[in-house]
Amino acid sequence: MSIKKLVWLAALGMALWPSVATARAQETTTTTKTGSDDSQKPASAFRIDFALDETENGKTVNTRHYSMNLVPGFTTSNEIKIGTKVPVEGKEGNMTYIDVGTNIWSRMVERGDSLQLEVRADLSNFANPEQESRTTMPLLRQLHISASTVATLGKPTTIGIVDDPNSKRQFVLTATVTKLK
Repeated sequence: MSIKKLVWLAALGMALWPSVATARAQETTTTTKTGSDDSQKPASAFRIDFALDETENGKTVNTRHYSMNLVPGFTTSNEIKIGTKVPVEGKEGNMTYIDVGTNIWSRMVERGDSLQLEVRADLSNFANPEQESRTTMPLLRQLHISASTVATLGKPTTIGIVDDPNSKRQFVLTATVTKLK
């Protein structure tokens, strides 16, 4: 390539460079104005109030309440865990531990005006209260609900309903989402 061509290409590049830079700046400004970048949106905090109603023949016989605060998209692990680690004798006299109690995991995603709520709830207890002190083969009851739904602010949303196969009892898990200020 001749020196004349190189000088001509360099001059052309220097003459066109300001218009290319201006076009890129306008493209970046347009992207930010249209709102395609969600990182500019301020974070919102919410409280989720869970209620586990236990009913028998249509009458509520017990209600347990659990609450957690969360920020959608901040973390993937929002969890409530309460219970007891119970020693259980395993093979050849080895002791292992099982969790007995309540575990509730939740995740929420804001999509426009809607709140997508995902919940996993595991509840277990001893079938006979006197088994709490036994270390060999306790009989446990377990309730597991894993569901996703769209929640409405301030209104209870049913996450799941489970019938107890051993009685006429029914368990209803609801969640009420409140926006915190």
